[in-house]
Amino acid sequence: MKVEDGARRRWKLPASCALMSALLSSCGTSEPVNNKAATGEPAAPQVQAAAPTKAEVITVFRDPNCGCCSLWAERARQAGYDVRVTDRPDMASVKQRYGVPTDLASCHTSLVGGYVIEGHVPAEDVDRLLRERPKDIKGIAVAGMPSGSPGMESPDGTKEPFNVVAFGADGRTSLYRSVKG
Repeated sequence: MKVEDGARRRWKLPASCALMSALLSSCGTSEPVNNKAATGEPAAPQVQAAAPTKAEVITVFRDPNCGCCSLWAERARQAGYDVRVTDRPDMASVKQRYGVPTDLASCHTSLVGGYVIEGHVPAEDVDRLLRERPKDIKGIAVAGMPSGSPGMESPDGTKEPFNVVAFGADGRTSLYRSVKG
C-alpha cells in the first residue's frame, strides 16, 4: 500500500474480491434507496440509547464471491458478537442505502446497534462505538482492504497502517482512530 499526502491510500483488491471493484464503480443503481419493505432488509440505522452488549447482532452484507468478508465476520464472532451474514451481489446499492461515503467503501457493509460498520473495522472500535453511542456519527469505516486488518491478516504477519474513519449522515468524516502497522 502506498500512502500519499499522509492520508490518501491506494489499495489492491484480492482476486476473490475483484467483483467488488466493479460493483463500487456502479453506485448509480436503479434500486430505490428507501425500499426496505421490498427487500426485507433492516430499516435505515437509528442511534439507540441502550447499553451495548456483546450479544448484539451484527448483520453483515457481503458479495458472495468475497472470502475476506467471512473472515471479518468470524473475527466479530470471536469478539463475542452474534453475526448474521447475508450474501448480496448488489453491494453498491447496500452501501448507497446505508449512506456509506464512496471514498470509504470496502468489500462488506455491516449494521449493529443503529450504526453502519464499513469494511475491516477492528472489534475494539465497534465496542467503543457501541459503548459511547455518539449521536453525530452514522458509522465507522476502514476504507479498502488493508493488509493486517481483521479478516485481512497475512500469513507472514504483515500489517499496514490504516485509519478508522467516522462518518455522519451529512457526509462529514473525521478520524476515529489510527492503527499502526
